Amino acid sequence: MASPFFSFVRRSVGALGIALLAALPAGAYALTADDVAPLAGDDFDAKSAAIDKLIANHDAPSMALLKGLNDDSALATDSNEVLLQDGDATKDAITGKTVAADNAQPITLNNFLRSKVAGALSGLQLDSPDTTQRSAAIEALLKNPDPSMKPMIDAARAKESDPKLKARLDTLWAMTALHDTDPANRLEAVKLVAARHNLEMNELLRPLVAKKPDGTFVESDTAVRAAAQVGLDELDSIQRRSEIAGTLFAGLSLGSVLLLAALGLAITYGLIGVINMAHGEFLMIGAYATYVVQNLFQRYAPGAFDWYPLLAVPASFAAAALVGIVLERLVLKHLYGRPLETLLTTFGVSLILIQATRMIFGAQNVQVRNPSWMSGGVTVMPSLILPYNRLAILAFAMIVVGIAWAVLTKTRLGLFVRAVTQNRRMAACVGVKTARVDSYAFAFGAGIAGLGGCALSQIGNVGPDLGQSYIIDSFMAVVLGGVGQLAGTVIGGFGLGLVSKAIEPFWGAVLAKIAVLVLIVLFIQKRPQGMFALKGRSAEA
Repeated sequence: MASPFFSFVRRSVGALGIALLAALPAGAYALTADDVAPLAGDDFDAKSAAIDKLIANHDAPSMALLKGLNDDSALATDSNEVLLQDGDATKDAITGKTVAADNAQPITLNNFLRSKVAGALSGLQLDSPDTTQRSAAIEALLKNPDPSMKPMIDAARAKESDPKLKARLDTLWAMTALHDTDPANRLEAVKLVAARHNLEMNELLRPLVAKKPDGTFVESDTAVRAAAQVGLDELDSIQRRSEIAGTLFAGLSLGSVLLLAALGLAITYGLIGVINMAHGEFLMIGAYATYVVQNLFQRYAPGAFDWYPLLAVPASFAAAALVGIVLERLVLKHLYGRPLETLLTTFGVSLILIQATRMIFGAQNVQVRNPSWMSGGVTVMPSLILPYNRLAILAFAMIVVGIAWAVLTKTRLGLFVRAVTQNRRMAACVGVKTARVDSYAFAFGAGIAGLGGCALSQIGNVGPDLGQSYIIDSFMAVVLGGVGQLAGTVIGGFGLGLVSKAIEPFWGAVLAKIAVLVLIVLFIQKRPQGMFALKGRSAEA
């Protein structure tokens, strides 16, 4: 009989051995044929469990087999043996020995299992010394997080030294640990997800506060549920603020476009009293002038393409102003004082300009490319990106308003324009050539519309019917703000944009436009002169 001392030693050694085995990482045991045999079968659940074992083991044979599954070089025999094709040779996936591959067929995987294998191979790159490769691996895993990848992610998270990659690994770990068996890990994961303030992760937390059909919670731990609810409340608050900010920016963006379209109309309509239904075509002319300048740069100065807007802006103004002064001299000057005939005539001119554009450039839309400095956007909130081209148009609209204000208030032409607008007869009596002022003002207003077309070309395709989309809204902005008033046009344009975008999420674009029209009609009933009234020729008697 063994002595008590030796019995104690045997028990101690046995306990120590069990403890050491329990402490070994998952990848420490050797892969066996039984572990991979399900891959040769037809049960996809069993295949998924086998792949999970390969991922957990992640030794050289396991990784080689995962690569074989990914590139279809993993084969299965009728006897459920798993082989790997290595060039012309076929090797056993467990022993690595060369074997005969009689009747071996590629292992079949569904899309879910292929995605799991691809994610596992991405996880291999988490240990790469190259920061770029680690970043790409994390990005791939973030798109398709798999809880079975958690051991690899744990190891990578413990070793990662780059702060940015560490933060992304924390997020990835949290996405795989939300359903961990340990409540402490689930709680930590919930807090990490909530702290990221990423609205895309909102749906990861929502199941944790949901209830089962029997009324019990899916998440059994009260602390985890409470943390998930706090995180959801924070994310919902961020989303509401993002939506409000996005609606405001969309309204300002639309308002800047309407402002550019209406600004020239405010000058011509306020001065001459012409209801110019061809004003939208000045937008179209400016857009096509930008298109022509772009093509010239692409052909003759491709290296300076990013700077083509510097030439396109004056070109669009000049083209629209030239057409405007020709239209005023040949047609409109003979129709002053006859608004109905002017409306019908300018409508006909609009059709002529559209058809002429189709004959010159074709009926199909053409594309104007953004320069590189107008591509992309700036992220101001987790779910709100402001495009650079929209920001540029907003700033451009403000610059154009400033130029128009300076011309009308600080120049001799502006003095004459204001004089003729307020009292044409008295201005003529003191020597102002009112006919010439009409021509210059009409050309200036048409040129500003051309600038609007230049801006519109940066946010959409250019076509012969471009101006038709903005003519009615331009008239509404002018009438709402007050005829002949720049300040009124600015407020009217931005006001229409903001109200339209505020209504669209509830009623849609069509009903929003109808609602805006009804609101303007009701406003004009109460204040026919608009927000900013200016005494004009109609009140001179």
